[in-house]
Amino acid sequence: MSAGFICVAERSALARNAAISRSVGAYEVAIFDVDGELYALENACPHQGGPLVEGSVRQGVVTCPWHAWRFDLRTGCMTLGDFARVARFAVREDEGRIWLSEEPIEE
Repeated sequence: MSAGFICVAERSALARNAAISRSVGAYEVAIFDVDGELYALENACPHQGGPLVEGSVRQGVVTCPWHAWRFDLRTGCMTLGDFARVARFAVREDEGRIWLSEEPIEE
């Protein structure tokens, strides 16, 4: 795997249409499987820190379990307005392992 990425889990640790969280440096990152596609967002809603990994996912959007703020998994942008976003991480699958970028993707 290329520099700047860290192995965080075996691919088998993340079931289809489920989510797990892993620590990457100073970040807690939620990794989502949506129909076999992987997405990774910081695991803290900017509202009050709700754990996004525990949220429900529908049509590529995760809903925070605490106060129902919603974020697009592809962009990290809030769907209810443009005043909040969640940091995104590059995520890759290689040789049966999940790899995350060590830092969020710069927007």
